[in-house]
Amino acid sequence: MVQSWQRWNQASRKWLWILVIVGIIASIPVIYQRVETESSANKVEIVFNYRGLVEISNYQANPAAYMNEQLDRLKEAGITTMALFESSLDEYQKTRRIMLLSEADIAKFNKTVVSSNSNYTYIAFTNEDNEKQLRPVIEEAFRELGVAVGPWEYEGRPGLVLQMSPDEALLKPMPIDKMAFSMLQDKGFIILPRLSDNIPYDQAAMDEELQYFADHGVNRILFDGEAVKGFQDNEKMNSLQGFAELLNQYHIGIATIENLKAPQKGFNKLAYLVDYNVVRLHSLADLEASQPVDTLADRFALATKDRNIRMIYLNASPAKDAAKAAITNPIDNLIHSLQEPGNAIQRIQDNGFELGQAEAFHVYDASWQKYLKALVVLGGVAMIALLISCFIAPVTLAAFVLGLIGSAGLYVLKPTLMEQALALFVAISAPTIAVVLAIRKVNEVSDTKTMLPNSKRLAHTLVLYVKTAVISLSAVPFVITLLNNITYSLVLNQFRGVSLLHLGPILLIAIYVFLYQGESVWKELNRWLKMRITLLWVVVAAVLGVVGLYYLSRTGNSGSLLPGEATFRSVLENTFGVRPRNKEFLLAHPLFLAGIFAAFRYRWALYAMVIAVMGQLSMVDTFAHIHTPAVLSLIRGLLGLGLGVIVGLIAILIWHIIERCWDKWSPRLLKP
Repeated sequence: MVQSWQRWNQASRKWLWILVIVGIIASIPVIYQRVETESSANKVEIVFNYRGLVEISNYQANPAAYMNEQLDRLKEAGITTMALFESSLDEYQKTRRIMLLSEADIAKFNKTVVSSNSNYTYIAFTNEDNEKQLRPVIEEAFRELGVAVGPWEYEGRPGLVLQMSPDEALLKPMPIDKMAFSMLQDKGFIILPRLSDNIPYDQAAMDEELQYFADHGVNRILFDGEAVKGFQDNEKMNSLQGFAELLNQYHIGIATIENLKAPQKGFNKLAYLVDYNVVRLHSLADLEASQPVDTLADRFALATKDRNIRMIYLNASPAKDAAKAAITNPIDNLIHSLQEPGNAIQRIQDNGFELGQAEAFHVYDASWQKYLKALVVLGGVAMIALLISCFIAPVTLAAFVLGLIGSAGLYVLKPTLMEQALALFVAISAPTIAVVLAIRKVNEVSDTKTMLPNSKRLAHTLVLYVKTAVISLSAVPFVITLLNNITYSLVLNQFRGVSLLHLGPILLIAIYVFLYQGESVWKELNRWLKMRITLLWVVVAAVLGVVGLYYLSRTGNSGSLLPGEATFRSVLENTFGVRPRNKEFLLAHPLFLAGIFAAFRYRWALYAMVIAVMGQLSMVDTFAHIHTPAVLSLIRGLLGLGLGVIVGLIAILIWHIIERCWDKWSPRLLKP
């Protein structure tokens, strides 16, 4: 019975590989539709924060003239859109359309003392046109907040008095300033409204506002604050559904901001309700706007090419420069980054994009995909079973059957979790299997006790390099197909377990190299456990621990770069158009080549595979970044393999020289 079970497990590996191949073939049409989706929207919209420009203009000797001049410059520089926030008394004051006075100001004006019984806000309009436009807006906004509003005069000029403190009144949002809206449109700008959820949701008022937007060419809005419009009132009013219906009615989409600390509340639900009429937006913070021109240009070009960004949002604000004894701003720097010498816009266009109103991706998701995904799931479970067979061969069939049962159960309970878990374990399995098979091949050749000539060692090494890469990349079709959903491309949903992907294959290969190279696992484990621990071991373990923590920190977006690495990355990007990963072509791939070459003569060199597997898993991890176009990820991986061969051959040459020197001089050095 035991022998029969062993035969079944042995024979099952062939069928498991066949299932893997079937899964890869089934994934091809799905991958094709993913590529079609990624190429369906190529317009990039460059947005400038109008509120920041108001702040900067407020420090100028002639604010109106300065504002007009800068708007013309920004338009000529290639900025297509102005972001308009909901208005406020503060903004009206900075644009010189109202004067805002406190009780203290009124007391000085009347030559009296400040009253202790009132702390009102007094508003004087600077001309008749401003009064005509703004009086009804201010009255309606504050009366809806329950604030008493009455008439008031200042030097014969009409005004309003609000029974609210100036500090609080300045914070209250009001509808978007239609005078500024019209002025910016006359300048040729598209308007990107920014809506907050700071006041109670009103379906009728929102209907009127969105109709106005649609009539004036607005096709997308951006939310301001930590929640989307209508989120706070959703439980009692179902306001997100109502808001989504209005957005769909007026064909207005929404934008999601990249790399927020926390997603805006209600955004995912609203995105679903508007059928993912969503584009990704990259925001440049005020403090970052003064970075070097080339740095900004690289950032904008990479955002659009590498991360499916279709809106670039520029913030700018005034700053006090004590050294120059002046109020400075980054507008010139931003213009130079977009035009000469940064040439960000030209680089964006050279990458196949055009300036214009950003469009959401057209999602290609045919109904037949679900049937192909079923075959992909079958192949994915087979891949995981093959990994288990590398370490515990007798449970191969059991692992496959249990994997199918577990996948079916997860699909019923949480299909998204099933897809992510299966994609993660396949991504771990393929690179691990690939390197294990490479190690076995080296051992198989070495067991012949035949000393290979250097030419055959090199040939075997290069063949193993290609075979290992192909097996590792076999995980890619599974990852793409299982995570083929627009929510991943828009980063509304994220692939989980990246740290496990970066650590899992390394630990598994370490176990294989250290425990599976002797007579038995238990004897090797016993030998390692009985080995004396020296101070050198402790130091090495500490160093490896620090290196490991740094390595894991680099798996996210917050990892710190090494000195000069940013410049080196820029050189690679500008040289090849796509930046290969440094750890692949500078470390892992060359180490694999040199390690395998050396291992054909010195088997202990297989310990290098513990680090070399990083290159294999990194290639797969590249495709786990679903917001990066699949074609670009493929180019990045192949480029890393190609450059890795060049660096690896240099490493092999150096090792060969060391071998020759050792062969020549070791007899004399070891002679008693």
